[in-house]
Formats: sequence, C-alpha cells, structure tokens
Amino acid sequence: MSVREILEQVARGELSIEEAEKRLRLVSIEEVLGVVRLDVGRDQRRQVPEIVLAEGKGFEELVEISKTALEKAGRVVVSRLWGEALHKLAEELRSYEVEMFEKAGMLVARKSGYRAEKTGGRVGILSAGTSDVPIAEEAAVVAREMGCEVFVFHDVGVAGLHRLAEPLKKMIKEEVDAIVVVAGREGALASIVASLVDVPVVGVPTSIGYGAGAGGESALLAMLQACPLGVAVVNIDGGVPAGAFAALIANRAARFREKKA
Repeated sequence: MSVREILEQVARGELSIEEAEKRLRLVSIEEVLGVVRLDVGRDQRRQVPEIVLAEGKGFEELVEISKTALEKAGRVVVSRLWGEALHKLAEELRSYEVEMFEKAGMLVARKSGYRAEKTGGRVGILSAGTSDVPIAEEAAVVAREMGCEVFVFHDVGVAGLHRLAEPLKKMIKEEVDAIVVVAGREGALASIVASLVDVPVVGVPTSIGYGAGAGGESALLAMLQACPLGVAVVNIDGGVPAGAFAALIANRAARFREKKA
C-alpha cells in the first residue's frame, strides 16, 4: 500500500491516525541508484537508526546513500570507515553537521537541528584490552545515537583483574540497564562481569588472538559457554549489534522507570 492510499483512507475515516502511523513506518523504503533499498523509516519503526556499512561499497555509492538517508531521515550513521575514507566522506557531507569517531571507524551526519532524543537509558561498555577498543567504541556510538547515556571503560581485562573493580562500581552506582563486554583471546571477561552484576550482559567476542584462538573463535565459543546466566552473545567483532541490543534493553527499562515515577 502506498503512502497516498494510506492518507486517503485516513481522510475517508477508514483508518485511525494511530494505525496509519504504523503502516507509514512499514513503507518508508527509499531506492538509491536502482540497487540499494534504504530503510529510512527504521528509526521510527524500531528505534534503531539506519546504519550504513561502508565495507563493500564504492565511494560514490556511499555518498549517495548517505545523502539520501540524511534528506529522508535527518541522520545517517556509517560504520567500518577508516582513515582517509572517513575524512573524505566527512568532506563530501560538509554541508551537514558531521561527527567523526576515528577509534570506532564511524561517522554520524545530521541535518541542521537534528538531535537524538535522550531516552534515559543507561548502557555500560567494557573492553578487555586496547586492541578491543575499536569494537567497544562502535557499540558506544550506536548506543548514544539511540539516546542512551553511555559509560565506557577500556583495558580492564582478566590479565589484571583488579582494574575491573572501579569501572563496575561506577556502573552499579549509575544503575546501568545493560553492560556490553568486548573481549578477544579466551573472552573470559564477559563471564566474570555477568557473575558480579544483576543486569543483562552482552558479550562481544573480538578477532584478537592467534594460534588456536585465531579470528576470535575461542572468544566466541567461551562466551557461548558462559556459566553465569544472563549473558547474550553477538557475532565476532559485532560492536554495532551489541550497542543496538543493549540500547533497546536500556530504553525499554527507561520507559518503565518513567511510567512508575
């Protein structure tokens, strides 16, 4: 059903405004260059922004996709974009408000005046080692763009477990709704954190490691076998899905807090 047909049904009194809004969210698809079908209504429908994966796309294609998303949705988030390519895209989008997150390899561009609404959700993010930082920062960017307050601590892995105490105290004090734990090698940090907190933990295995643990498979299998309950695991190097998953949990918790207040 087209947008026009939905509006005509509202005008004839055949469809409520609430039902029309639901249907409009389902038809918010924009075609780009005859190939890409951009889901510009995803943010309204799912409270998850459209995130464009830069890998595998030509630069001109990436520019067109980004500009279309900006014009139709007011914002675009681009992931897995590094070095010169990141700065080059930022220059192409200079007529918009642009933020570059070089550690995460991400870019966020917005139309003037666009702001992500603060939800009250709170997400904690921990990385085990400095090599895990880019994936942790991916998760942080996504959670912030979904309206959450984010608390990030790096380099708190099991090689020096005493480093974990203060970050966890901070997260407990701030009453975070979910914690993302990013770790490579044996991926033990997710299990340890889950054994100490009473909120959902999202484990992100990273491809850091070598030998038998090459490519992150050891970390993935270890997190999947986590003994403490309450651990969900995303794919290897999945900072973006981890950030979105944690933010969805946090935002729903925030809505219930608001209702109870």
